[in-house]
Amino acid sequence: MGGVAVALTPALAQAAQSAAPEVPSFELDEVTVRELQQSMSSGKLTARALAEKYLARIEAIDKRTINSVIEVNPDALAISEQLDLERKAKGPRGPLHGIPVLIKDNIGTYDRMTTTAGSLALQGSVPPRDAFVAQKLREAGAVILGKTNLSEWANFRSTHSTSGWSGRGGQTNNPYALNRNPCGSSSGSGAAVSANLCAIAIGTETDGSIVCPANANGVAGIKPTVGLVSRAGIVPISHTQDTSGPMARTLADAAALLGALTGVDANDSATAASSGKAHSDYTRFLDGKRLRGARLGVVRKAFGFDPAVDRIMDAALAEMKRQGATLVDPAEIPTWGKWHKQENEIMLYEFKADLNAYLAGLGPQAPVHTLEEIIKFNDAHAKQEMPYFGQELFVQAQAKGPLTSKEYLDALEQAQRLTRKEGIDAIMDQHHLDALVAPTGGPAWLTDLVDGDSFGGGSSSAAAVAGYPDITVPAGFIFGLPVGISFFGRAWSEPTLIRIAYAFEQATKVRKAPKFLPAADLKVD
Repeated sequence: MGGVAVALTPALAQAAQSAAPEVPSFELDEVTVRELQQSMSSGKLTARALAEKYLARIEAIDKRTINSVIEVNPDALAISEQLDLERKAKGPRGPLHGIPVLIKDNIGTYDRMTTTAGSLALQGSVPPRDAFVAQKLREAGAVILGKTNLSEWANFRSTHSTSGWSGRGGQTNNPYALNRNPCGSSSGSGAAVSANLCAIAIGTETDGSIVCPANANGVAGIKPTVGLVSRAGIVPISHTQDTSGPMARTLADAAALLGALTGVDANDSATAASSGKAHSDYTRFLDGKRLRGARLGVVRKAFGFDPAVDRIMDAALAEMKRQGATLVDPAEIPTWGKWHKQENEIMLYEFKADLNAYLAGLGPQAPVHTLEEIIKFNDAHAKQEMPYFGQELFVQAQAKGPLTSKEYLDALEQAQRLTRKEGIDAIMDQHHLDALVAPTGGPAWLTDLVDGDSFGGGSSSAAAVAGYPDITVPAGFIFGLPVGISFFGRAWSEPTLIRIAYAFEQATKVRKAPKFLPAADLKVD
């Protein structure tokens, strides 16, 4: 196991060199899901050929550049062949038939891959069944190419962590500048889809873990309303905030993926609330003209952490006005930032309870059975698991009591009230808004295994704690590093947010493919 953690060193060393690694051109660069379907329908390509091309791309460039794929699916080609036969006999199942997807390594698959959340403590763990998300992908005809690296335990282990690092997978790098961070915890999913190692990808979020890596890696990300997509079979942090969601180079691809993931699941009670509110096809909400007449509230309290980001946001807002949107500026969430202490308490309590329940569901053959055992494993394997940062959050969570504790119940009531009724809902009601707008985050920071992450600012927490949807798309670049803009709003408002975010994306077309530079080009912009 010692070689696993040490394996990140050559990648970081290479990123520090002055010459960019040679990355050959790829015939599927920036190809959309729709274009891939057209190629398969015309007979120009097959699902097997697509899987072969993406797997070859992963083999050729991933480990020597971004290190985003933690494991490939040994059955991907066989599955693709079966889907080709099915297409020939019956036609495609839908828009994802034969489409290659990478999923985060905390999403369970009952196959020859493992599900470890990046931790050596779960090395070799295979859950008793597919996660609901994996099941839905298979039902839609998508080809799961493999698993992506992540910030270990979805970045809920240490107060001093480096995003994109896991004991099992090492450090994931940003494809725009290899010495910069891809953000977390869905680091590998964001970097891989941006680098064209797959057509689409799945991430998970508790607070920022889809939208931040989407921001840093220049892609679109959808953090759905909690309960729209089942969490069953996913290594958890917090059942009040956790969700999985799409990450893709275009919002149209993300919308196509989102529709395949929805559905009521008896193994996740939160999904019951999605009945009558979920859609199986979100692409029908893609309307390039839907900024006209939209009322958008500008959350200025999320600005101000970086003047260059502010300039990009102001240019984006000006474009929205040109496209016919009405801006309420500012439209401040009255309780902004007042929920952070409660959010921390909620996650500590729920992580212990939810992770212990997940581990119990793996059965007696699981490598570890409780959070307490994982803490002991990490202590015993500190050289491999904790060479750069510790497990302070694990220790704090282990000290918490049951979910009947008054401290937990009070924190939960306060946090949800502050972010929902007195927060997002209050400001949207006051100004009759369709969505709120804010910067997703800043440009990618330098990866620093000594001092840890350097988050500049962002806007994910309000929607995350409320359990409300949040969509980010690229808005601009700072020295060649992408910066995203977020659209968030009420529960189940994905159709409205998709309309607005898509109209902005189509009006600006900011996304450009990464160049795998060793460092940011300070002469750009």
